[in-house]
Amino acid sequence: MSRSVPVIHVRDLRKTFGKVRALDGLDLSVRPGEVHGFLGPNGSGKSTTIRILLGLIRATAGRVELFGADPWREAAGLHGRLAYVAGDVALWPGLTGGQCLDVLGATHGGVDRRRRDDLIARFDLDPAKRIRDYSKGNRQKVALVAALAAEAELLILDEPTSGLDPLMEQAFQQCVRERREDGVTVLLSSHILGEVEALADRVSIIRRGRAVTTGSLAELRRHTRTSVHAVTIAEPEGLAGAPGVADCVCERADGRVDARFTIDAEHLDAAIGRLHAARIHTLTVTPPSLDALFLHAYGETLDARETGETLAEATR
Repeated sequence: MSRSVPVIHVRDLRKTFGKVRALDGLDLSVRPGEVHGFLGPNGSGKSTTIRILLGLIRATAGRVELFGADPWREAAGLHGRLAYVAGDVALWPGLTGGQCLDVLGATHGGVDRRRRDDLIARFDLDPAKRIRDYSKGNRQKVALVAALAAEAELLILDEPTSGLDPLMEQAFQQCVRERREDGVTVLLSSHILGEVEALADRVSIIRRGRAVTTGSLAELRRHTRTSVHAVTIAEPEGLAGAPGVADCVCERADGRVDARFTIDAEHLDAAIGRLHAARIHTLTVTPPSLDALFLHAYGETLDARETGETLAEATR
């Protein structure tokens, strides 16, 4: 597939369930070989979008293409080119983990056996145990091993590390990076914003069934503020009133000046110049995190439709 043609192409996507409008003109484009973060709390339309991409439900209106094909009409063929991991994995309780891997591998259109064995070791999974004896985290590992071992061109990951401990989350992140290096495309929906920040090339944040912002983290950060903490020998001249500077506090301590402020990215160079003129002793510049970008996109509050998952939960 051409690198210029999106793997996922969604335009003006709409989906209603009775009087409920789950998607209201969503646009989404995922490029070949990228990890694309897909963010938003419950009620925003993420799960509905994924179900449409998988061909499980039909869109009410709009354009949806997966590898240039309609996932509703051509789901069977497309499923051989992708692997999917849900946040709450349902497996066959009487089968062993290894047997489940065999079944899932058959649905994914082929498995790299050597990679699968490596993943079993890296995720510390016992494939001989029956699923009924697995914890939630181990059931999640089965789904992850099956998807990451698949000869798939696209991974659709919906809360993939649900139930995993921090060590296994790190293993997951490394595995995703390796698959990206192999040219695999990843759509990653997660409420662990640090995970998305560590992996995503680009991010789409959606609300009320529409994308409110899309871009690389560098692009999105241009629209938020950077935090600066500097200790200088002299007081920075004109810093408090400089263009783009806000929340400026300068205090003298131990013969030096402790300056803290936030600033628009486009004015950062000029502010740093003022600090240099005051002779910098120490300087810390902190770009906005993905948590801050999420808050910027969502504003201060969520409405009643979005309270199924609080903003605190969405940014944990």
